[in-house]
Amino acid sequence: MIEFHQVSKQYPGGNQALANVSFTIGDGELVYLSGPSGAGKSTLLKMIAGVEKPSSGRVTVNGQDVGQLNSSGLPYLRRKMGLIFQDQRLLLDRDVLANVMLPLLVTGTARAEADQRARAALDRVGLLNKADAAPQSLSGGEQQRVAVARAIVNRPRIILADEPTANLDKASAARVMSALQAFQSAGITCIIATHDESVLATAPRIISIVGGRLAGLMSGKEITA
Repeated sequence: MIEFHQVSKQYPGGNQALANVSFTIGDGELVYLSGPSGAGKSTLLKMIAGVEKPSSGRVTVNGQDVGQLNSSGLPYLRRKMGLIFQDQRLLLDRDVLANVMLPLLVTGTARAEADQRARAALDRVGLLNKADAAPQSLSGGEQQRVAVARAIVNRPRIILADEPTANLDKASAARVMSALQAFQSAGITCIIATHDESVLATAPRIISIVGGRLAGLMSGKEITA
């Protein structure tokens, strides 16, 4: 599903975000990206989504070289992805249901179908009773779960989550992770960046990034650097 082949990313000014990173992620895998803040995890996720392009090397998603896609091709790539960030970026001028419907409406889905699918997505994260609420009236954990619902409403093949439990209490973090794990169980490829040790303790596979470099790959109890 996803392949990084000797990928490096250098920003103007000489800041090296990634250096010669190579790995593959299979269809339907649950993979965690670990490493300290500033290690390059967010840059890596942005490359999968085509937000950033490599300075060298190749990023392939579902057989497509992301670095070669033009501005007209990128939206079609992202329609197959659900993106979850620390900053939920919910729109405060509309209710929760409208926020979750938005990805469907911008791709031409009929409003009645978008409404039905958005309600189903909210139900999956336990927030259907908040459909008519204003986003700013929700707790931080609830807002993050709305972001999860919005990410999966378009039935993506890939979910990219950047520190989805950051700044959440333990109970809210557990609910967010449970929702993501349930989607992976349904066959969605999930890539989750985190430095939460409690989350990583039960991770089936970890890709460790330190200083922009691949520091280790772990599957089960096997680790290689």
